Amino acid sequence: MLRGTVTLILATLAGATSAPAQEGDPERGAVLFRQCNSCHVAEPDGPARTGPNLYGVMGRTAGSLEDTRYSPAMREAGENGLVWTLEAMDGFLEDPRGYIPGSRMSFRGLPDLQDRMDIIAFLTGDAPVVHSAGLDRIAPEVLEMEGDVEYGQYLSSECVACHSEPGDAEGIPAITGIEQEAFILALHDYRDGHREHQVMTTVTQRLTDEEIASLAAYFATLAE
Repeated sequence: MLRGTVTLILATLAGATSAPAQEGDPERGAVLFRQCNSCHVAEPDGPARTGPNLYGVMGRTAGSLEDTRYSPAMREAGENGLVWTLEAMDGFLEDPRGYIPGSRMSFRGLPDLQDRMDIIAFLTGDAPVVHSAGLDRIAPEVLEMEGDVEYGQYLSSECVACHSEPGDAEGIPAITGIEQEAFILALHDYRDGHREHQVMTTVTQRLTDEEIASLAAYFATLAE
């Protein structure tokens, strides 16, 4: 499908009538996708974070990327034939854990159809590189801090109280082996109010830049 417009017609269950066609704006979708960057990238040969690389996801079988950590529920969905069509991606983005019960996807979903269509339009075409999106919010010297792995391990007990090694069926992702920039970005975003989560905000507001760097260094050393 040509990049620039994605049209999805959602039929009623009876199939007699259809909802009006909804066009997606890939440029707006790229902006909306920034909220996903703490867990996903969408670039050729990009790294997996806590979630898979979403470059080329449209038309792909769910849970099928090699060397990527998926929940058992996501792998099972793919084994049962789930392919990321427009309709499937729309349903998943609207209610991830409702669409695939047991998914580790911690995002609550996008209730607005236009937002979903814009992100799908972005993912459908030749997705631009978005790996570094959001990192410009963090001072270069903070990103370049060399974290103390042993200190990070000492600090990690509060993290692993929720983020278990294999992840959690209730949507709490695993953070072992996570890319350091992704980890640092996520914690700074929670601490600075760019992302909202009551527990994460409370935890991160107690952390210094040095402590975040040390946690990132520690979790990056852990094998997937």
